[in-house]
Amino acid sequence: MAWTWRFEKADGTEVQPAVEPEEFTTQGDAESWIGEVWKDLVQGGTDQVVLFDDGTKIYGPMSLHGDEE
Repeated sequence: MAWTWRFEKADGTEVQPAVEPEEFTTQGDAESWIGEVWKDLVQGGTDQVVLFDDGTKIYGPMSLHGDEE
């Protein structure tokens, strides 16, 4: 299993993330990573993320802006 993130603008357009992601072996590892780097991702132009497990969408889009908007 490979857990991966898709990085998007608010309109759903895919963007290149400011922090290079990896493939994660667990959902928890993927979510922990997002928790550590989300501010850098937002500063780099990512508005939301979608989580996939082996290409299957698990959830998202999830805004990285929190209460800012």
